[in-house]
Amino acid sequence: MDAKEQRYIMATTILVGAQWGDEGKGKIIDVLTDRNDIVVRYAGGNNAGHTVEVGDQKFVLHLIPSGILHPGKVCVIGNGVVVDPVALVAEMDGLVKRGIKVGSDRLLLSETAHMVLPYHRELDAQREVLKGKQKIGTTKRGIGPAYGDKAARIGLRMIDMAKPKEFSEKLARKVKENNEILRALGAKPLPVAAISQEYLAAAKRLRPFVANTVVYLHNAMKAGKNILFEGAQGTFLDIDHGTYPYVTSSNTTAGGACTGSGVPPNKMNTVIAVMKAYTTRVGEGPLPTENAMISDLLHGLGREFGATTGRPRRVGWFDAVATRHAAMVNGIDELAVTNLDGLDTLERIKICVAYRAGGKTYETMPNDLAVLAKCKPVYIEMDGWKQPLHEVKTYGELPAKARAYVEKIAELTGAKLAIASIGPRREQTLTT
Repeated sequence: MDAKEQRYIMATTILVGAQWGDEGKGKIIDVLTDRNDIVVRYAGGNNAGHTVEVGDQKFVLHLIPSGILHPGKVCVIGNGVVVDPVALVAEMDGLVKRGIKVGSDRLLLSETAHMVLPYHRELDAQREVLKGKQKIGTTKRGIGPAYGDKAARIGLRMIDMAKPKEFSEKLARKVKENNEILRALGAKPLPVAAISQEYLAAAKRLRPFVANTVVYLHNAMKAGKNILFEGAQGTFLDIDHGTYPYVTSSNTTAGGACTGSGVPPNKMNTVIAVMKAYTTRVGEGPLPTENAMISDLLHGLGREFGATTGRPRRVGWFDAVATRHAAMVNGIDELAVTNLDGLDTLERIKICVAYRAGGKTYETMPNDLAVLAKCKPVYIEMDGWKQPLHEVKTYGELPAKARAYVEKIAELTGAKLAIASIGPRREQTLTT
């Protein structure tokens, strides 16, 4: 093993998104899984979508960590994740049909992870309707309401499935309670019997996978196993550190890896952040560098459509103000820059280095969303490389202007460049 690979062999590595999600984490997780024994998902739900291309096959994963595509690796869905049991069973079955082994020796599900249930999805949709023009732009997968029940201490957890009769009674009671709320919102009540039947069947399927994953992970660390913690969404969708209220409902930043897995901070070694060579986000909320030209370019190439919803992503120039903030919040050690090849045709490329609003210059992100919405980017420009990158084999073979660009955005972010990705396939990953 050479020196470049050796630096990834660490007991614990957290991988996060440095922007608004959709940075290409699935692919980077897939690449790093080779150097780890266990991959842990620590936050979010099936509102996330990690896309991985293996050979001529494309996989889109929502709840199961990307490490499942590597034989012999163990995947853990941690306590910080909210799990729709029916959706998880469907995802497992889809992988099995495609020849991926998904047994209880390869996938563990935290017994203290909370469930996403049909009333959560319906409440999610109804609340978006009520917000009208102030809607958040959620995926309507019920993630926010599920985390809301968790915080209110009224949620159902995976451990509840261990006792079918009691689980059925609790579930029926919860559906009836939430039907009253749905009626008040003008929505149709949900069928109690049909939901009970469907989720009892999912519970039976999942019961062998449910475990005390905190104990499992601590035993694995004592045994010298290497663990990769997989983030969902991105820094600016974090419930505490994102562009609130246009955020998700969990801690997507590096700290969430500890609370969402039960592995303490003093056991974490390295934080790797993934970011695109430009900026995107899905849903509502400020995006200071949003630009119609680059958006049209990438959509025209068939890029930047949501893996979960299919919605076109909003696209803008690279925002170094945002990624500097992400570096502070996450304690980023190394960067993986993805989608560099998306900029292949551009003559000139812009980078946002500051914001201007109300006669004031901002070098850090304002927390006041009204101010952020008024911010205009201050740009520097760099030369484009004007040639395709997808067949480049090593980082050193990249055109000098491409290297200059990616190194500049790493410098402005304040972390060390480790990976440049020039396409969706595993082999299109260049280490510096």
